[in-house]
Amino acid sequence: MTSFFYGRLATNNIRKNSKIYVPYVITCVITIAFFYIMKSLSLNEGILQLSGGDNVKQVLNFGSNVVGVFAVIFLFYINSFITKRREKEFGLFHILGMEKKHLSKMVGLESIYLAILSLGLGLLFGTSLDKLMYLLILRILDAEVPLGFHIYRKAIITTIILFAVIYFLLYLNTVRKVYTFKPIQMLQSSNVGEKEPKAKWFLALLGLVCLGAGYYISITTKNPLVAITNMFIAVLLVIFGTYFLFTAGSITLLKILRSNKRFYYKTRNFIGISGMLYRMKQNAVGLANICILSTMVLVTVSSTTALMVGVKDLIVSRYPMSYVVRVHENEFGKNYALVDELVRRVIEEKGLVPTEEQGLEYVYFSGVWNGEKFVTDMETLQNLSISESLNNLSDLTFVVLDDYNRIMEENAVLNEGEVLVYSAYGQIPSDKFVVDDLEFTIAGRLDDFFDNAQADVMPTYYVVVPSKTALEMLYQQLKEVKGDAVGSISYMYGVNVEGSSEVQIEAHKEIVAGLSLLEESGELREVYGESRANGEGSFYSIYTAFFFIGIFLGLIFSMATILMIYYKQISEGYYDRDRYVIMQNVGMSQEDVKSSIRAQILTVFFLPLLTAGVHVAFAYPLIEKILIVLNLSNTRLFVYSIIGCYLAFTLVYIMVYSLTAKLYYAIVRK
Repeated sequence: MTSFFYGRLATNNIRKNSKIYVPYVITCVITIAFFYIMKSLSLNEGILQLSGGDNVKQVLNFGSNVVGVFAVIFLFYINSFITKRREKEFGLFHILGMEKKHLSKMVGLESIYLAILSLGLGLLFGTSLDKLMYLLILRILDAEVPLGFHIYRKAIITTIILFAVIYFLLYLNTVRKVYTFKPIQMLQSSNVGEKEPKAKWFLALLGLVCLGAGYYISITTKNPLVAITNMFIAVLLVIFGTYFLFTAGSITLLKILRSNKRFYYKTRNFIGISGMLYRMKQNAVGLANICILSTMVLVTVSSTTALMVGVKDLIVSRYPMSYVVRVHENEFGKNYALVDELVRRVIEEKGLVPTEEQGLEYVYFSGVWNGEKFVTDMETLQNLSISESLNNLSDLTFVVLDDYNRIMEENAVLNEGEVLVYSAYGQIPSDKFVVDDLEFTIAGRLDDFFDNAQADVMPTYYVVVPSKTALEMLYQQLKEVKGDAVGSISYMYGVNVEGSSEVQIEAHKEIVAGLSLLEESGELREVYGESRANGEGSFYSIYTAFFFIGIFLGLIFSMATILMIYYKQISEGYYDRDRYVIMQNVGMSQEDVKSSIRAQILTVFFLPLLTAGVHVAFAYPLIEKILIVLNLSNTRLFVYSIIGCYLAFTLVYIMVYSLTAKLYYAIVRK
């Protein structure tokens, strides 16, 4: 046989199987384009010129790596559907005299044609949209738009190498199956059913345990810094639990429906239920995959959308004042007035107008809440487990009553040994505030507290003590317990100003330079300053990159979900075709066929969407903590984002199933 014959045969095969190859190629083209766009943007020199450009580059590069890894997993999964669908065709070719090495050559040419077509269209699509995405980023950041159009060779080469390797691995996997199966097995593959599965109670119980453990981690994690680590553990538990429950639980559900005689012995129900029951092992895996991908879409899109929509609130939360200077010392009595004078002088020289200022001295340290008191000494902490220590780790900030009254414009009064306490993370259950062996009486619980110049990432308790003497005594007693590990004596000076961002950034540079001189002279030990105008650009750049990655990944996950649904409906249609043809021959009407198809879809295939909603609901507490680390404290915005994304995804889900149901009907129709 000549190479021309194999080439023509490969072309005809792709054309005859257009129902399965056209969606596959479209998916590959979009995935390749998205990977190229993110890779190209991470190499774009214009991105590096933006405020926070280095961080944006890292985020975009991370996004391209995620797309690359997902492409490998997803394309292998879809390729398994295609290979399974073509097993009968391969068996027929072999029976007609084509050896397995000839089949391998034909499959190899098909892979080359698909790779060339997908890479060509994907790179064309990607390079066309690359400039548009770059301009959109600049537009969001209100940055200057440069002239010219650049195509980055490294991005093209990386894309070609990655997807060429993927297509080669897919080819090897298909060849492996060709050499493994016998021709008679291939011919009968579409007619081979599974034995009726037994109820797998152990697997169902294991699934419930995994899901329960994942949900428990999400609900009980209190410390935002711990949430990032716990997220990976919870995700793995939920994934395994989903697979186990869909494998065992779906079988149980179908058997329960079958045992209901009134429900089962109806034309629209018994064909679909019996067919799914005997293929539920394969069905369960597909349904679990759809559920997990749906969850990924909802979490990714809702969280990044909330970050982008609430970016202004994020900046205000992170930088409550225009300028903030912090000083950390190991003794009281330092000349903090030097800081105030420096900031005021620079602001006045730059023509900025101060509108509000704050200045106070405080003691700051960390402790672990053990249910009765905050523990700081190492000997006691060593007896606590790592998870117990991390989950209950809190920041404690002690301020003097005079400073609190001055800033909050209050007239509170405290006796010796009494304190006022504020926390956004919950109140102390008793009327005593205890740190190691130091005990204070809680005279009042505050509903509000002044801004401490940055968002609280960890659970933080603000404690107001009666006098400067009480603050000094507290620090000395802590020093006896903790030694050199004692927290710092800190001073914070913050000021709000009016003026242009450009001038504020110039003033920030001069303030930082002046603070460095104070530190070098030895007048202050550890001092640093920050400004809202200076950090605003970096915030916008980083969260814009997060938003783009979230939307890109959301689109890819959605595309994967849609394609899985599509191939699943095609596979189910071809499996069920003979049964429906027989039933139509004995009198089943077209309307009954449609009714049966609708019942089959509604009975099982909407379970992934409902389960994904449950997953997201239980994931909310954990994701909320992670968003706090990213300075998103507006939880209401995140809730609205989740609800909006779920409703939008549900609409898309319904539309996709409506379209695939029509395709299913076209296959089984006589």
